[in-house]
Amino acid sequence: MVSTVLGCGVMPPGQASTREFILNGFTLPTAMVFSTTAGVRARVPDIATSMAGAQASVSRIVMQAVIDVLERQGRSAGLSDDIIAIILGQLTVQINYTPLECKEVAVNQNPAMAFMRGMMIPHCIIVGSTVTSLCTGDMADVMCDINMNMNIGAIPAMHLSIFGRLTTTNVIMANWSREMWQSVVNRAVRMLASGPFGSNFFAAVATVA
Repeated sequence: MVSTVLGCGVMPPGQASTREFILNGFTLPTAMVFSTTAGVRARVPDIATSMAGAQASVSRIVMQAVIDVLERQGRSAGLSDDIIAIILGQLTVQINYTPLECKEVAVNQNPAMAFMRGMMIPHCIIVGSTVTSLCTGDMADVMCDINMNMNIGAIPAMHLSIFGRLTTTNVIMANWSREMWQSVVNRAVRMLASGPFGSNFFAAVATVA
């Protein structure tokens, strides 16, 4: 951003600049998964009630982190809040995420005690407010044992990556290099690591294409 009204200039109609990024390396907070099962929602109050709800939650926290970084950058450059608002209005942040559905849960399960998978799958294993793994197996009466790592499965990778697209019509941001956008996204990840899901994003990394 620059400390001049020139920074509010827009590209010609129909033109825009786009950068994409991928965010991974995070663990899965329960607010980023969903369940349509009433019993699960009773035991995990912050779990989303639908796929759309979980996606909206993820979009909201990642978008806000990016916006917060750009607002701070603008103020550091001496821009007024009005100018910053205009520039940010020329930016679109799109987030694409595939949330995990938990049809059953084992919450703070004693690792020394095996438990039955049951009929409802995926059966998510939750420690605190983080989904750590899944109780797997081919049969409903299969026993899952955390200590023995018996019938314990990893969370599929598709639920551990967040994809973002940054599209701007602002003439200044449109000419930012990949390295400049990488710096913005890196700082956004640090903001996530200091936010309400900080422990989940502590080791997260983002890469701008």
